[in-house]
Amino acid sequence: MSTKPDELNQRIGARVRLERENLGWSLTQLAARSGVSRAMVHKVERGDCSPTATLLARLSGAFGLSMSELIVRAEMRAGRLLRQAEQPVWVDPQSGYVRRHVSPASDMPLDLVHISLPPGAVVAMPAAAYVARRQLIWSLSGSLVFIEGETRHVLDAGDCLELGPPADCVFKNETATACTYAVAVLKN
Repeated sequence: MSTKPDELNQRIGARVRLERENLGWSLTQLAARSGVSRAMVHKVERGDCSPTATLLARLSGAFGLSMSELIVRAEMRAGRLLRQAEQPVWVDPQSGYVRRHVSPASDMPLDLVHISLPPGAVVAMPAAAYVARRQLIWSLSGSLVFIEGETRHVLDAGDCLELGPPADCVFKNETATACTYAVAVLKN
């Protein structure tokens, strides 16, 4: 059975604190490196809030991790098989974006994530979320607008895009139906 959202937020918060402490950073240092207020970092670490995708991307980027890596470290045990019922599911409280981590936690250099973006949803990700990693976006259903820096891409079902150099990005669903896509992240 997958973890409940509140439980996953608690584990993510504990993982953020552990990553920060492992680097010897204070709350103030993490806030400065991530662009997230010190008060919000503290709330996330205590599990007192449900962080947005943008906020998690900023925190994970400060650690040199992808959001996928941060969630994997918070939630999953190693193993070659990860059944759907055990896959961590996280919902962005701001946009309703649903993120399911599909790939097992292993030493493979790849993470695979399934995302459902509700109609009208917009999720911004800072360039820090893309530093030192390569990614592909594969549109599975619906239509996804992906804005990469100044470039606008429209991905319809079956289209696949390799991301370019790190840039601030925006995921948008400009339609009246949900769109789903997969993100493949090549880890360092």
